[in-house]
Amino acid sequence: MEKVSYKFLQYDTVVVGSGAAAYNAVDWLYDLGRRNIALLTEGIRMGTSRNTGSDKQTYYKLSVGFHENDSVYEMAQTLYDGEGVDGSVALAEAANSLRCFYKLANLGVDFPTDEFGVYTGYKTDHDPRQRATSAGPLTSRYMTEALERSVSKKNIPILNELLAFQIYEEDNEIRGIICLNKDKLSDNQLELVVVAVNHVIWCTGGPSACYKNVVYPAGHTGMSGTLLDAGVRGVNLQEWQYGLASIKFRWNVSGTYQQVLPRYVSIDKDGVEREFLMDYMSKEEALNLVFLKGYQWPFDASKKDASSRIDLCVYEETAIKGRRVYLDFMNNPAGLEGGFECLSKEAHSYLLKSNALFGTPIERLKHMNPLAIDLYKSHSIDIEKEMLEISVCAQHHNGGILVDANWETSMKGLFAAGEAAGTFGVHRPGGSALNSTQVGSMRAAQHISYTSEEETPDPSLWRISPDKLAKETGNSLLSMIGEENNALTVREDLQNAMSCVAAQVRDLKGLSKLRENVEHYRIHFKSLVRVPNIRTLPILLKTYDMIVTQCAVLEAMEQSAALFGSRGSCLVKEEMGGYLPTKSHDKNLRLITRQENGRFTSLTEEVTPVPQKNDWFETIWAEHRTLRQSKQTQ
Repeated sequence: MEKVSYKFLQYDTVVVGSGAAAYNAVDWLYDLGRRNIALLTEGIRMGTSRNTGSDKQTYYKLSVGFHENDSVYEMAQTLYDGEGVDGSVALAEAANSLRCFYKLANLGVDFPTDEFGVYTGYKTDHDPRQRATSAGPLTSRYMTEALERSVSKKNIPILNELLAFQIYEEDNEIRGIICLNKDKLSDNQLELVVVAVNHVIWCTGGPSACYKNVVYPAGHTGMSGTLLDAGVRGVNLQEWQYGLASIKFRWNVSGTYQQVLPRYVSIDKDGVEREFLMDYMSKEEALNLVFLKGYQWPFDASKKDASSRIDLCVYEETAIKGRRVYLDFMNNPAGLEGGFECLSKEAHSYLLKSNALFGTPIERLKHMNPLAIDLYKSHSIDIEKEMLEISVCAQHHNGGILVDANWETSMKGLFAAGEAAGTFGVHRPGGSALNSTQVGSMRAAQHISYTSEEETPDPSLWRISPDKLAKETGNSLLSMIGEENNALTVREDLQNAMSCVAAQVRDLKGLSKLRENVEHYRIHFKSLVRVPNIRTLPILLKTYDMIVTQCAVLEAMEQSAALFGSRGSCLVKEEMGGYLPTKSHDKNLRLITRQENGRFTSLTEEVTPVPQKNDWFETIWAEHRTLRQSKQTQ
């Protein structure tokens, strides 16, 4: 039998992840005086925020534009109006948006200003003002790199190549994390690392492994199942954001990719090609709805008869008819044979002001946004010479792990920040996710620093010794190594099924059947799923994490369909074929999902409105001195 080795570490606080949220969390902990801390990651270069972007990746904050008249309350109310969003969390994200934004700017993220230093903005999705800004297509990468530089100067321990896959808790309070040392796998060695902790900030990103069709960078899976399996509560797990994206290189095809009016092409298994949008609508409708997809990129059930018809057509061609869909930038779409006069006033005006009423889509793109072409060339895709394969893909999880206004989960001492945290509901302003990575991680670090003394945990007080815990876990992993090798097949089959019946179109019959199948794998995982050797254990662990997450997500989706019908990011297909209408409620509700008697269940809860705060300075100052003074200054 293979030999298992064990290693034990102790820290007051550990941050799990290596994206913008994780680096910001550990950076803030250090600046607040904490030293017994570490960053723990499966791979230092694997953070989603380092490896993703969009046509113009947006950071959403309180407006500080020259003519804008904004307030913390107004921004908080905008976030709250997204439905299912807790008012206190919305207030925290609004109140701290500028503090976090200016930190990034001071660290070198090059957000644009005018000659006097005014940070002007623009409107984004679900944004009543001009709160959005951008440092370009790679804004989140620049954020991550700037924060990484700050952390590296502080000599904070980085525990690299450790895959955190199990939580150890006692009385619903976190005690430790069990990790697989990936660095040893190449030598076919199984080493488990048990990390004793007082606090953990979980920044592992969204659970992208749930789906086959995703925009998330290759290699990113998320690890939300680890927390859900430990009894931590989820919130709004049914709420996602989907949109059109390329699949060879995962990237949103939003903005100018659509506004230059590419041709939509479908190819069947025999290689027969056709421009297909006219099968569903007129040439003129197709042109104008494609244009609108540029800035109405997320699929929206309320736009199913408008711009989101494009997504539904692509879904029909791919998921239902089994064809492959491409964007053709080399040739104009049907409808432009006679020129641009058939365009809507909005589309015509946009292209006119952009001096782009000429040529082919690629010529217009080269004129308006040449970097969009260079981006694909840097990934060996030349859209000047080849068509770009696309699909409707999951891009962001608006739900996630339930957190309070300090980003603490339902388990004491365990915090979640970034996309792992479920701070959004049905819809959110574009770019607010980047703000949430910074505010949530800062709030968690502050709460830990303001409310606890730093100390080294004592695992000798655990009910189960770290040694016994490691041995039991190691033996369990070894029992799932065998000649059968089906973990990857199981994962891919379930991902395919999720993309077909549980994405932007949710088939009630298929959803129920899939949930039963996924539950069967979760309950009988140890007897049903195998990997061939120690080196493939990460596949096993991530497959289990995915299955747990899918179980919770599917439960929330079924409950949401019954309660809310079609809304937000999804249309719910009835067994007879049509779509369920949106069901309105008098209350602003969120859906809480938790394990109960070995199975996930969901219940609704009314969210608290945005707090009406007393902003009398003398009162706030007194509270600050009493409750919010950092341990480092005492």
